[in-house]
Amino acid sequence: MHACAVPGQRVLAAALLLATACTVPAAERELAAPPEDFVEVEVTTVGLSTSGNAPVVLLREPGGSEMIPIFVGPGQARAILLALRGADMPRPMTHDLLGEVIGALDARLARVYVDAIVEGTFFGMLELEVATRDAPLRIDARPSDAIAVALRTGASIHVAPQVLEEARLIGYQGLREDQQVVTAVGITVMAPTAELREALSLPDRAGLVVSNAVGPARGAGLEAGALVLTVNGETPASPMEFLELVRATPERQRVHIRYWLDGGEEEIELPTRVPDRPGARLATPGPPRCQLAPGRRGGSARTAKVPAAACEGASTSLTTEDGR
Repeated sequence: MHACAVPGQRVLAAALLLATACTVPAAERELAAPPEDFVEVEVTTVGLSTSGNAPVVLLREPGGSEMIPIFVGPGQARAILLALRGADMPRPMTHDLLGEVIGALDARLARVYVDAIVEGTFFGMLELEVATRDAPLRIDARPSDAIAVALRTGASIHVAPQVLEEARLIGYQGLREDQQVVTAVGITVMAPTAELREALSLPDRAGLVVSNAVGPARGAGLEAGALVLTVNGETPASPMEFLELVRATPERQRVHIRYWLDGGEEEIELPTRVPDRPGARLATPGPPRCQLAPGRRGGSARTAKVPAAACEGASTSLTTEDGR
C-alpha cells in the first residue's frame, strides 16, 4: 500500500507528514538494515561541505570521535538550526506543524532512521507508534525533514552502518562563528555576544553561553544561562571548538565540564553517550529555550531573555568560518 494512502485517520497524518518527504511508497521499501544494527547519534550542528558549500547536518557517534555529515537542503538546515536554538516562532513552521499533527492523532514519533545512501542520495524513515496499531508504522522520508521533526518531538535518531562508513568521507567545515549553535553531550552552546553578556549578567571571562541542557547535564545542575568555561581543562574559543573538545575525550572516559552559573563555578563529569531528548517542546508550554529561562535556583527566580537576534540568526544565509 502506498504510504500516502494509509486507511482511516492516518490518511491526514500521512498526507501532511509526507507532503515534502514522500517519494517512495512505504510498503515498497523496507529498512536497509535490521533495526538492531543501527547506531543512535546526536545532532550537533549544521555546517557546509568543503566541496560545493552544500549544507550538511553533523551527527555525533556516541563514545567516539567520528562525525557523520548528512546533506540537507538550505530550508531544512535553517529549520534544524532553529530547533537547536530552541527558537519559538510566531506561527508554526512546517516541521513544528508535522509534530503537532502526530500528537493530535494520538501517535508518537519514536525513531528516525537514516538507513541508506543510493547514488549520493540519503534515505530515511520515520517510525511512528500509533494507538490503533500493535506494530510501529514506518514511513519513507527525507532524512533532513525527519531530523528536523525529531528535534522538535524528542525522537531518537539512528544511522545504519553503511551510512556511517560512506558519510565519513564527506568533508565539512563550520559556519561563521556568530551563526554557530552546537550541541554535544546534551549541552547546546553559542558564542556570548555583548548583548547576551548584558542580558544574562555574565562575567567578563572566555567561554560559551549555554542555551539548553538535557539528560545527565541537566540532571547534574547545568542550566540555560550558564557560561561553559572549560571542556577537559581547555577553554573553547567557539561552539565548534566545544564540539571538537568533546570529541577528543578518550574512549570510555567522561567529559569534564567547568561552568559559571549564578556567580559561582561548578564542575561536572558527563558520559559521552547520546542523552535522551525529552519531547517537551510540543508537550509542555513555556518559554522557548532561546529565551534562556532557567527558572528558580537558590530560592529566587532568575529569568533572562536573549535578544531576538540570537534566535533569529538561523534565518540568515549560511556562511563558512572563513566568510565564504
